[in-house]
Amino acid sequence: MTTRTLLPAILQAVMKGQPVAYGDRYYPRWHLAPVTGLMNDPNGFIHFQGRYHLFYQWNPLGCAHQHKCWGHWSSADLTHWRHEPLALMPDEEYDRSGCYSGSAVDDNGRLTLCYTGNVKFDDGSRTAWQCLAVQNADGGFDKLGPVMPLPAGYTGHVRDPKVWRHGEHWYMVLGAQDLALQGKVLLLRSDNLWNWENLGEIAGSTLGGFDEAGYMWECPDLFMLDGKAVLICCPQGVTREEKRYLNTYPSAYLCGDLDYDKPEFRHGPLVELDAGFEFYAPQTTLTDDGRRLLIGWMGVPDGEEMLQPTVAQGWIHQMTCPRELTLRDGLLCQQPVRELAALRGEEQRLEGIAATLPSLAAESLELMLEAQGEVTLDFADTLRLEWTRDGLRLARRSLACGEWMHRYWQGDVRRLHILCDRSSVEIFINDGEGVMSSRYFPATDATLGFEGDAQLRLRYWSLRACMVE
Repeated sequence: MTTRTLLPAILQAVMKGQPVAYGDRYYPRWHLAPVTGLMNDPNGFIHFQGRYHLFYQWNPLGCAHQHKCWGHWSSADLTHWRHEPLALMPDEEYDRSGCYSGSAVDDNGRLTLCYTGNVKFDDGSRTAWQCLAVQNADGGFDKLGPVMPLPAGYTGHVRDPKVWRHGEHWYMVLGAQDLALQGKVLLLRSDNLWNWENLGEIAGSTLGGFDEAGYMWECPDLFMLDGKAVLICCPQGVTREEKRYLNTYPSAYLCGDLDYDKPEFRHGPLVELDAGFEFYAPQTTLTDDGRRLLIGWMGVPDGEEMLQPTVAQGWIHQMTCPRELTLRDGLLCQQPVRELAALRGEEQRLEGIAATLPSLAAESLELMLEAQGEVTLDFADTLRLEWTRDGLRLARRSLACGEWMHRYWQGDVRRLHILCDRSSVEIFINDGEGVMSSRYFPATDATLGFEGDAQLRLRYWSLRACMVE
């Protein structure tokens, strides 16, 4: 599709597709989702001049991973959002195969996007450019072009710049694949966002005490939290275990100490960030009051994503809720941001033996739960959460073959905080020590039932819709 025809086709797709998506029984009430087409990675998450800005990978022309643009939302309070002008389209030679993921920075009062321009060739090879774009007076973005070509020693899989300011310099982490097909994270430095020096590899397969640990580490995000450096990444190809790394591609993090000068990142073990069926490519930002917030894509590339029933309605995927990050004894903990409490209706309470409690309407629900004994939570006969002495087991039938699939969180579960939307569940464990995020598509109205003889104590709220203007 040519540049001349791309924008008219996008406008037509939105006008035709938005009423269909909004009428879908699975379209979320309070999570962010595309008005039509495919949405994936959150990009450019930033708090800038009093508003949160969240960009996102978007194919408005269909549910395939093609024609990747950057859509754009903004919000003053994380609960009321508005559509902003389309930020990026793949309309230049250096990004013709897609405006891939990246980040946003405040460059002397100018909102500036740092993204990967992806170029695929007819022979199956590819290359990547790291590019800049700056916001204009109309709220859109003017492309400034590439600032860094493919670095020597790496395949065409180099992407997803996360950029930040430290001291007198700009720094960037990039996901990369070396010529031995091992996944790496690169650290780069610049004085001006235009001229970048590759300082070297700071994490990845065969580094930091790892044996082979994946063929591509994409979507890196490096930040400081309570005096520690935290690197979030998506290590594609990491070895599946019996109860960990079970998704087609996982998200994980490393925690340790970063020496900018050497450079060297001394870190602990690789820890899975979310143990549910759908979570990938998260991105963080810093608030004015010093909190580190995260939003993730509630999806996973490949796998069964194209079998989701929303594809027939012309849209697919949603974001997670915004989450606040803290470090607790070296463990990265996630909890729903406090701003979401503004969506709550009147608080309700229930207490009693699980099997005797009534089912709850779960189309738009927040629930806090404590249990004495083992219990099973049944989400509309479609998703089941078994809470035992050993931890949690989440069960859902395969969309391909109908067989039960499982995800696990291992450890002593003391309490759960659960957020439900029409087709999603986010389960926060022990005040955020673990999270299990999953989509599900019940054949009937979303409900939550309880099974077992455990004594339960519940607090819950219905949640108001979070409309996007």
